[in-house]
Amino acid sequence: MMMNRGIRGATTVSGNNEQEILNETIVLLQEIISSNDLEPEFISNIWITMTQDLNAAFPAKAIRNLDGWELVPLMCSVEIPVEGSLPRCIRLMVQVNTEKSQQDIKHVYLNEAKRLRPDLSSTASS
Repeated sequence: MMMNRGIRGATTVSGNNEQEILNETIVLLQEIISSNDLEPEFISNIWITMTQDLNAAFPAKAIRNLDGWELVPLMCSVEIPVEGSLPRCIRLMVQVNTEKSQQDIKHVYLNEAKRLRPDLSSTASS
């Protein structure tokens, strides 16, 4: 039976730089896609958040420019500013229609974001 599942992902950038934000967003999305064997047609939407220290680009812009992703609904937002939280962080919540169970979903944490969920970071390639 087809279910709607959420796939978490996060990464960090070294600075508030447009090109780095766009590039790292694509790297993160591609890792989520390849780790979970996904196609854009089965993605219901993607929520994208960034920490308040990042404002040089909309990460959704990078995803919209990928072939086949024009119709996937995307939404950008700012993370709540919790004291001591990981800086320069981009997070994705990819909602996908799938027959996979919760335990078969592979969440992806890259760069410094591996510290957020070390229990889930072992599947990440960087």
